[in-house]
Amino acid sequence: MDILALTDFNLVARHGGFGKAARATGRPKATLSRRVGDLESSLDLRLFERGARNLKLTEEGRALFERTGALLAELDETAAAIASGGQRPKGRLRISAPLLFSQTAMGRIAAGFALKFPEVRLEVTTEDRAVDMIEEGYDLVIRVNPDPDESLVGRAFLRDRLVVVASPHLPRTGGPAPAVARGKGERQTWHVKTEGGRSTIKIEPVLALGTLIMVRDAVRAGVGAARLPISLVAHDLADGTLVNWGDIDAPEIALWTLYPSRRLLSPRVSAFLDFLKQAFPNGTPDELAAYIGR
Repeated sequence: MDILALTDFNLVARHGGFGKAARATGRPKATLSRRVGDLESSLDLRLFERGARNLKLTEEGRALFERTGALLAELDETAAAIASGGQRPKGRLRISAPLLFSQTAMGRIAAGFALKFPEVRLEVTTEDRAVDMIEEGYDLVIRVNPDPDESLVGRAFLRDRLVVVASPHLPRTGGPAPAVARGKGERQTWHVKTEGGRSTIKIEPVLALGTLIMVRDAVRAGVGAARLPISLVAHDLADGTLVNWGDIDAPEIALWTLYPSRRLLSPRVSAFLDFLKQAFPNGTPDELAAYIGR
């Protein structure tokens, strides 16, 4: 297989068209088109569906792009490392992180990483949805309790747990408790664990808010109880601003770092994983609470 034709195919696939790839790289559009055509002929496969205005990968083209894009990136990184005399992290590192972790910790993490590795251009986007790492060009994603994905590898680097908290001035009666929900569809009962055993708290949502930071602030104001990560309210519990009605009877929350499954890991990704490990050596909720509260 012609490695140059494969490289040009990846350029076109990554940029979404011959014209866009030509403008981004300075390569002639006609050359890119010819090389991709030669590759299609050699494989006897159509890699792109060519419309009047749009260019779309075929199923075979998408499979080839997903399998060869990371390999070509590794070749470029290895060549650059050899040329520079070492594996010093440099270049762009794109990360997708969930909203709450971004709001509470990622700003300081990103700043610390940038100071330590000034040759890495770190870009962090915030979203809770599942992203396609290959299609959207991410080097690493951070997700909460991700579904298994055979195309990705990763590890849990932080753990947290949910607790029911409320203002100490909110009375706890036998009837449904006023509650602050994150979004719609909050369950009508919460199953909790306390020192006295397990119990059920019936609730009546009085507010539905879009983020957990908003939920915490509303609970602080005394409008109702809420389920929140212990790391987010640890300081409120310690100083008596909030009280704990019990731990949610459910598995712990795990934050994972995920990246494409490949043998040679980018020096930039390796450096960021090591940086997270240094920030949270044990990965406990207490460590995250302390990091947030600094």
